[in-house]
Amino acid sequence: MSTTAATGPCGMSLRGLVSDAEWRTRVDLAAGCRLAHSFGWNHTILNHLTARVPGEPDRFLMNPLGLLWNEITASDFLKVDFDGHCHTPSDYRPGPAGLSFHGAVLKADPRLASSFHLHPLAGVVVSALESGLIYYSQDSLMIYEEVVYHDFEGPADEADEGQRVARELDGKLCMIMRNHGLLTVGRDIAEAFYAMQVLVEACEVQARVMSTGAAARPVPLDVCELSARKFRERRRERPFGEAAWKANRRMIERLDPSFMT
Repeated sequence: MSTTAATGPCGMSLRGLVSDAEWRTRVDLAAGCRLAHSFGWNHTILNHLTARVPGEPDRFLMNPLGLLWNEITASDFLKVDFDGHCHTPSDYRPGPAGLSFHGAVLKADPRLASSFHLHPLAGVVVSALESGLIYYSQDSLMIYEEVVYHDFEGPADEADEGQRVARELDGKLCMIMRNHGLLTVGRDIAEAFYAMQVLVEACEVQARVMSTGAAARPVPLDVCELSARKFRERRRERPFGEAAWKANRRMIERLDPSFMT
């Protein structure tokens, strides 16, 4: 069980001090961070999960630099704007990569409500391969034709790099940042989270297949294209990953509901 106090970085719970819609978004973001930690995707104080503030399209919520993801709560998220100003009293500060990448991505595409950036081990491994992602499994085909690439430019703190990341996404759900990590986006937190889950697991499958040293058999191209069409049709019928997100939310709430403070 987490031992984190039921207060945010300003020393108090923000519940009741923000709108109901913003509070629900904060709780979902905290759940996403706890889930990412429990899945082994992030055990550091780095990386970001963000969401646009409901009713405030020019502001978004992001986790602050300095908190482990297994201790973060809904009150800990910082409200920031696209100019980098923080609107949440806090002893913590927003990470420069969060402001650069996520602010630029959300600003560039008003349809997007959430973005997610991680350095999971298998994702970093695949990001360093010349081949990029190879599709070995059925589940990986959910994001076939949804993955783009961004070349490594050094530490992620340059504002203009965020603008390039936003352009290169070009309506896709997933980005493999070469020699760096993974980025996903979505029309809601559920979509961004599920896209990340599929992408991380696809990278893990590839790393394990390659580690065998045996001759590997990727999914044939025509099957990839057929499957991708079917998965796109399903995403038009219902939100991508909504059911999986609800199930994961229930699981993490049973394990440790302290993120909801």
